[in-house]
Amino acid sequence: MTLEEFFKSVPKAALAFSGGTDSAFLMWAAKKYGCDVKAYYVSTEFQPEFERRDAVRLAEELEVPMKVVRKDVLDVPEAAENGPRRCYYCKRALFEALWKAAREDGYAVLLDGTNASDDADDRPGMQALTELSVRSPLRECGITKAEVRKRSEQAGLFTWEKPAYACLATRIPTGTRITKEALERVEKAEDALFHMGFTDFRVRLMSGGARLQMTEEQIADAFDRRREIVDALAPLFSDVLLDLKEREPSL
Repeated sequence: MTLEEFFKSVPKAALAFSGGTDSAFLMWAAKKYGCDVKAYYVSTEFQPEFERRDAVRLAEELEVPMKVVRKDVLDVPEAAENGPRRCYYCKRALFEALWKAAREDGYAVLLDGTNASDDADDRPGMQALTELSVRSPLRECGITKAEVRKRSEQAGLFTWEKPAYACLATRIPTGTRITKEALERVEKAEDALFHMGFTDFRVRLMSGGARLQMTEEQIADAFDRRREIVDALAPLFSDVLLDLKEREPSL
């Protein structure tokens, strides 16, 4: 099945829109193939502000209506406790909120941007999508992440080369309770590094300090600029450590 065929069979749908590469391409495809689509961006403590800005920008460029749905995910005990199944409980709470907003607006189908490269065995949040009858057209049509990026570039979407961005909760060690203060420190630290020109990295909490994970090509630059980095992050963390084991690029 092609995306065109999918949207002929689903002419009206709500889209869970994160501002990332996959859901951005899916929104473009829905619009291209004549679907009456409305985007829903769920705003939580786990999402950084730049993701919301990207979502707003793309929705405006594609002239797709977008609604921001607010959800206090730290009010979900299983999510805040940050156990091994955090992603499942978080995803279920978020998509329940999205479903509620979509149904109030008259939509009976809810889509998300899961693609054919995503491994269900490694993503407990997919269980929640299945339980809540959320459809994933990219996955259903066999479209991989690489294909999404290729088609997004051809379509002129600025998200085509955007690095994959896991939510801020992933920066907190499993088993450590997630607090708003910890998430805010991580977001401020990552924002500072973005403004210094670094991309595709992670700032992970570790015993009150921060562990910086960089791709191989950025580690040397980070080491050379270590004083600048420490000065920028010192107000947020007592210790700043650079992980010399490079992280794989988020493609």
